[in-house]
Formats: sequence, C-alpha cells, structure tokens
Amino acid sequence: MTSHTSHNTHRSPLTTAFVFPGQGSQKIGMGKDVADAFPVAKLVFQEVDDAIGKNLSAIIFGGEQEELNLTENTQPAIMATSIAIWRVLEQEADISKYCSLVAGHSLGEYSALCAAGAISLGDTARLLKIRGQSMQKAVPVGKGAMAAILGLSFDDVKAITEATGCWSANDNTDGQVVISGGKEEVLKACELAKEKGAKRALELPVSAPFHCPLMQPAADAMRDALAAVTIHVPKVPLVANVTAAQTTSPDEIRDLLVQQVTGSVRWRESVQNMAAAGIENVIEIGYGKVLTGMTKRIVDTLNGECVADPASIEAFLS
Repeated sequence: MTSHTSHNTHRSPLTTAFVFPGQGSQKIGMGKDVADAFPVAKLVFQEVDDAIGKNLSAIIFGGEQEELNLTENTQPAIMATSIAIWRVLEQEADISKYCSLVAGHSLGEYSALCAAGAISLGDTARLLKIRGQSMQKAVPVGKGAMAAILGLSFDDVKAITEATGCWSANDNTDGQVVISGGKEEVLKACELAKEKGAKRALELPVSAPFHCPLMQPAADAMRDALAAVTIHVPKVPLVANVTAAQTTSPDEIRDLLVQQVTGSVRWRESVQNMAAAGIENVIEIGYGKVLTGMTKRIVDTLNGECVADPASIEAFLS
C-alpha cells in the first residue's frame, strides 16, 4: 500500500469532496448555457420535467423569479441544475476518480445522493417536488420565518433561540447561524441577538420556516415518500446534514433524510469533518457560489471552487 501524503497535486484522487447547494441560490436563467452547450445536460432538464409532469425548465430558463421561488419549484430546479453540470463532468472526465465524498446543503443532500448514484434522477425530482409542497403546506404563509444571525457563535445563538422559543436551523459558518420558527418568535430572537452584539440579524425571504419542529407534517410526508423509493449504496460516502458524519447505508440515508426536514443543517461541522478526513478540495456543483464562499471561512486551508457554467466546466476539466 502506498502512503498517502498531504502535499499532493491539486485535485488529486481521493482528496476532493463535491458539494451541492440548497435553496436561496436560484436565479432565472441558471443552467441554460450548460443545457445549450451540452446535450447530456439538456437531457437532465427534460427528464426532470417528465418526472414531475411540469415544464419546470421553461420556468428555470425564462420564467418569473417569483414562480421559481415557490419552494415546490425551487427544490427540483436547483437539483436539476446541479445534476446537469454533474452529468457533463461525468461525460467529459472520469469524475469518480476524483470524488471521495459528497454532501449537500439541505435540499442539496438530494442532489449529492443523485450524483453518487444512490437515488435515480426521476425519483430525486419527484421527492423534491413532494418535499417542497409538504414544507410549504406545513405552516401557513406568513406564520413562520427564518433569519440569519451574523457575528455570534452557534452557542450564543442557541441560547437566544431557547429563550425566545425558536430554533437554530443552519449552522453555516463561525458567526453565521440561520434561525427558524414562528414569525413573532424569530423577530423577537433577532432583537435579542442585536442586544447581545450580533453584527446583523436579518429576516430571510423564504416562504416557510425550514429545519425546525414546525416542519413535522412535512417530515411525515417525506417518510411515506421515501419508503416507496429505492435507495442504493452510494458510490462514495455522504456527509449527512443532521449528523455531520459519513454514511453509505441506504436505510440510514432514508432515515436521515426524514430527520433532515425538522433537524438542523450542521454545515460548519460537516466541512470541518471533511478536512479532518483528508479532503483538500471542496468543489461546489451548481449555481450561486454560496457554499464555496463558506468553505474558506470554515477551514481556510481548503481549496474551494464552484462549477456553474460552461466556462467553469472548461476550467475545471483542464
């Protein structure tokens, strides 16, 4: 067995994790240039349209931003864009040679599992449509809220949420925690966070309070939906949102995807654990560069890169 040194060349085998973005990075026109340039990418959008029985690609490529922002559209749309790019990389290079872990932020976990061969593209699209619809239905519009708290530690924010009756939904980076809950409670928590020295506490433009116990009806719906879907052993381990740990067990993956609806996204710990496992490069597949921006803030020795359009695909492949 050869010894594995840490000063290998950029993107050498088995030191690269591929990560997939979640909600918030959606934009009209995303993925269109990739679909126009690569037939294999265009096929992904067609397959997603067929799977959910809707011309979603027309909304993504040239619709109204408000329509794309509806959760039931956003979730499969972001996944479709990521997988279209992934399929191009698979076709143009033996991407599996470089990939040792996958992870995704919230709905991105489904993209990661699809990329790793654990869930078929059609099933992934259908699951995300159900996930979006059931999350939207779980709490009436206007009753829930989410907010980003900047400049306080996770423990400080946790104390604030416990005092105000809401929850920490995403532990994104040191000093960036997203909270979730009833609208009144979240606004109260924002006020308290400012009093405690937060740089900013701003409400997010989302249609429901994700990743908190108010989403239990959606978790129940996903338990039923996931029970009907075949999950294969992924080609590489998934670093799961709710545990920040690696798994390849289909039964565990199914269970974690249910927990993820009401559970916190432990992204900061996920990236720290990737680095501890020997990952040197974190490649974001999809539009928006949100995770790439976080990578360096979490572990400054990691290389972060986002592959989002034909130019960045070419740069990555070269």
